[in-house]
Amino acid sequence: MAMSTGDSGSGGGEMVDINTTPLIDVMLVLLIMFIITIPIQTHAVKLDLPSNQQTPPTEMVDPVINRLEIDFLNDIYWNQTKVTEAQVRGYLKQAAEMDPQPELHLKPDALARYEIVNRVMADAQKAGVTKMGFVGNEAYAQ
Repeated sequence: MAMSTGDSGSGGGEMVDINTTPLIDVMLVLLIMFIITIPIQTHAVKLDLPSNQQTPPTEMVDPVINRLEIDFLNDIYWNQTKVTEAQVRGYLKQAAEMDPQPELHLKPDALARYEIVNRVMADAQKAGVTKMGFVGNEAYAQ
């Protein structure tokens, strides 16, 4: 409805304005309807899981773990046996050719020379060792 605020000398006629309240109400109702009808987005990761049709292997093969340690005197130990760098290269080549390839656990002492550790790691890479990990890193936390 239009309302007159008094005679301001313009003839005293009614104000001619569109009432926007019903338009705003309709727009708010439409907005709520659109929000409700939007599908909920789920953040899912699609994985191809194995089906139950495949039979699990009957025997689990225990992997062979070779321990390679370098002490503070820069002596190299292969499975608690002191060896030379040439012997380590031979052992690494043999291990790389095995199927499945055994794991190599490298444990250098904190006082071992980096040059020796670096050469052993380079020899492992040249031999083709792919399963190599560092053990005993908690000693370096301090």
